[in-house]
Amino acid sequence: MKFNEPRMVVASIGVFIWLAGLYFTIHGLIYDVSREFHYGMWALGIGIVIFVVALNPLAQRRPDKRDRST
Repeated sequence: MKFNEPRMVVASIGVFIWLAGLYFTIHGLIYDVSREFHYGMWALGIGIVIFVVALNPLAQRRPDKRDRST
């Protein structure tokens, strides 16, 4: 496995966005800051979507390696 693949970098950025969203969501819930809570929830969703899309195993398949029915 190559360590310099761009999708790994994008997936780690997604994880950091998710962690920041988790922090802001919890902070907004504890201190009753509704704007911070809503932005944290948005960041949670965006971070999870970025992570899943970047590491999607079906997107990694190359067209020449697919099963060919001939």
